[in-house]
Amino acid sequence: MSMIQEIPDLFDDNGFLADPDLWDRDLALRIAGQLGLRELEESHWAVVDYLREHHLANATLPWEGNLCRELDLVEDCVHRLFGGPIEAWKVAGLPDPGEEARTYMLDMEPPES
Repeated sequence: MSMIQEIPDLFDDNGFLADPDLWDRDLALRIAGQLGLRELEESHWAVVDYLREHHLANATLPWEGNLCRELDLVEDCVHRLFGGPIEAWKVAGLPDPGEEARTYMLDMEPPES
């Protein structure tokens, strides 16, 4: 049973945390586990913190290239660390960014091999 099924009131129909104020690092670890991420290292937390700060201040998605550059990480850091921007967004405990942003995020996903 997935965590979303265990605590459905916390998540919307797309699996995003409904209220980012309920997020904490323990919940992030549980979400990451549900997404198949075994552990979160310092670079994961740097991306999560950046996403949260950027979204809570600007209510927008940051451009991945800027995010990775500002954190002094490899250019495609979000994909390498999380598998893609949607997964990173979910671990960061941010609400559904909306249909247009989700489509943009999906377009950024690497093609399945």
